[in-house]
Amino acid sequence: MASSRPRIVLSAAISIDGKIATKTGDSELSSKQDKIRVHRLRAKVDAIIVGIRTVSVDDPLLTVRHTKGKNPTRIVLDSFGKILPSTRIIKTANKVPTIIAVSKKTPKKNLARLASYPVKILITGQNKVELRKLLNTLQKEKIKTVLLEGGGTLNWEFIRQGLVDEIIITVTPYIVGGKDAITLVEGKGFSKILHSPKLKLHKVARQNNEIVLHYYS
Repeated sequence: MASSRPRIVLSAAISIDGKIATKTGDSELSSKQDKIRVHRLRAKVDAIIVGIRTVSVDDPLLTVRHTKGKNPTRIVLDSFGKILPSTRIIKTANKVPTIIAVSKKTPKKNLARLASYPVKILITGQNKVELRKLLNTLQKEKIKTVLLEGGGTLNWEFIRQGLVDEIIITVTPYIVGGKDAITLVEGKGFSKILHSPKLKLHKVARQNNEIVLHYYS
């Protein structure tokens, strides 16, 4: 891992067939026990990153609720500044530190709207948020560990650019199926296995009817 950026931990729950949501966007895969585990993990990191699509579809809070601990800074990658004031993240931004990362292509009216929210705006990238530049900025903000709770497309971008240091995956006892259901990693994918990162298995834990896999890059 480069010292110029935070440590990135990708966290997700998947079905047996590798889906993180159904074709309709239903992502309620984790058991209560696994949710507690995830919230304990959240309490140990400095920040959580998600994309604007996750915010639009799931409307998450991204806070620590099922255990004791400090809320991490919430970071939304929103290249064009489209996040709505009705989202739970914006509604609670006065209580939980929140960063909205946008690109230089963000319309002025969207920037003006964002400026009215109790959030910090980071502009990085010409046409979309540039991950490496954003992470360098976060490092300067004293953010050392980041939990990536993104969708398949965002996960792909982090993996493609070699920015993931750990992966913690809960395999849940469901089979979702469907070509339109979202998988853990979307995007174009690697053309050859030898181009794909080979991870090191660190730990396997059984959690009742689930298995938690912990890998290092």
